[in-house]
Amino acid sequence: MVTEAPSKPGKEELTSRAARVRLLVFDVDGVLTDGGLYYGAQGELMKRFDVKDGHALVMARLSGLPAAVLTARTSSIVEVRGRELGLAAVLQGRRDKGAALEELLQQLGVSPEACAYMGDDHNDLAPLSRVGLAACPADAVPEVRQEVHFVTQSPGGRGAARELVELCLKASGRWDDAVGLMRGADGRGAQRVEQTPYSR
Repeated sequence: MVTEAPSKPGKEELTSRAARVRLLVFDVDGVLTDGGLYYGAQGELMKRFDVKDGHALVMARLSGLPAAVLTARTSSIVEVRGRELGLAAVLQGRRDKGAALEELLQQLGVSPEACAYMGDDHNDLAPLSRVGLAACPADAVPEVRQEVHFVTQSPGGRGAARELVELCLKASGRWDDAVGLMRGADGRGAQRVEQTPYSR
């Protein structure tokens, strides 16, 4: 029996969901990275992160929209990247992502409806089903693409996270201020960026 995929929300509903977001949560492999795992004799050596995604996450943080990562794998590389970007939380080694998301939301005092989650594979379906704005990269697996509210035009690790950040900042009216902060347009932005971990 073939089940019909749920229809995607229209622009007005999507904007409304995005405007309510108070926390962004991202899977790592295949979302913040391109999914490639580079191994050497001592184990995992590298992950590829996109600088534009990092830039957007810094913009979000400086605009008062925190972000976190939630991943089933464990890597010191992710811990380092999380510190660079000033993420609110880095949860690793959490195979039950639904339970881990609930824990994170309680810890940060955010309701599920005020959370956006981006994932790309089957183990992301549980947290995706719990949040107010579910998103995935363009190259996510079909089961994920059919369940989310927002599918980006970019693949994982190549601008997908940035698209979600832009959607939420624009929907909440914070995009222009975020751009101004990164430019230092108000006379304080440049100093604030220099004093915080930065994506480049």
